[in-house]
Amino acid sequence: QVQLVESGGGSVQAGGSLTLSCAASGYPYSHLCMAWFRQAPGKDREGVGTIDGLHRITYADSVKGRFTISEDNAKSTLYLQMHNLKPEDTATYYCAAEAASWTWTRTRICNKDYNYWGQGTQVTVSS
Repeated sequence: QVQLVESGGGSVQAGGSLTLSCAASGYPYSHLCMAWFRQAPGKDREGVGTIDGLHRITYADSVKGRFTISEDNAKSTLYLQMHNLKPEDTATYYCAAEAASWTWTRTRICNKDYNYWGQGTQVTVSS
């Protein structure tokens, strides 16, 4: 059973920075496809960034140039570095995972069908 535990949320002023972490356990990390999502009060959940089978990262337009996703396979941890934070970034941030599929050539495939979710960590940005 995959377990995801986020940490690093908090309150910052606009223009500030935060780094979120998501520690994964219960499954080989290299076999997981990871992503960050967020949900603001009264709004739908939105994707912040996703990692594909070749470890390429796609960011939402709203965070491009400000947020950076990285992974540390040795620590089974996903990171989200957030810079130049804006009040509209205020939300609960979640990491998500799915078990990768594999081709016969052992190429990793990520279907973006996340079925494992962390408990979320709150980020509040004040103006």
